[in-house]
Amino acid sequence: MNFPSKLIEDAVVEISKLPGIGKKSALRLVLHLLKREETQTQLLADALIAMRTKTTFCRKCHNISDDELCQICSSPRRDQNIICVVEDTRDVLAIENTAQYRGLYHVLGGIISPLMGVGPNDLYIDSLLKRIEQADENEKVQEVILALSPTMEGDTTAFYLQKKLKAYPVKISTIARGIPIGGDLEYTDEVTLGRSILSRIAYD
Repeated sequence: MNFPSKLIEDAVVEISKLPGIGKKSALRLVLHLLKREETQTQLLADALIAMRTKTTFCRKCHNISDDELCQICSSPRRDQNIICVVEDTRDVLAIENTAQYRGLYHVLGGIISPLMGVGPNDLYIDSLLKRIEQADENEKVQEVILALSPTMEGDTTAFYLQKKLKAYPVKISTIARGIPIGGDLEYTDEVTLGRSILSRIAYD
């Protein structure tokens, strides 16, 4: 790909490093930015730099945050007695978008994956156990929800956490796995269908 300017080429190369963006898409973005007012492009640049340099992680749940405590952990409207354990921030966003959960979270920062060299000590598991141990009466954890992806690594992590959590007087639950709304049984894989049968609920 030939570029009319080395500056344009450098910008395209950097933007094309983003996931899902090829060089053609990057070039379109660069040319769009070039047409905008310089102040608008500067606002974008400033926002990206501030995001990279000022974003931190919540000291309590390890979710991405602007402050020492994230908005969820510091909210008096959240149920302090329930913790939903997830792999990363994207899972927090997905669950929050359902507007069905009002408890707290704990972001592990990954899942156990021996092939990738990720073990229990590489995750925020110890801090989860400390949250349960050190909680006061108002924040006493009564339930831990394991909301991990239904993969081999996710199941391995859930099994490990379950063994660790058995030492505490908390209810351990996991998110339901079954047939998606609007799905056809004949096109559902055997594992999902089998789990749906085993995890059946009463029909009221």
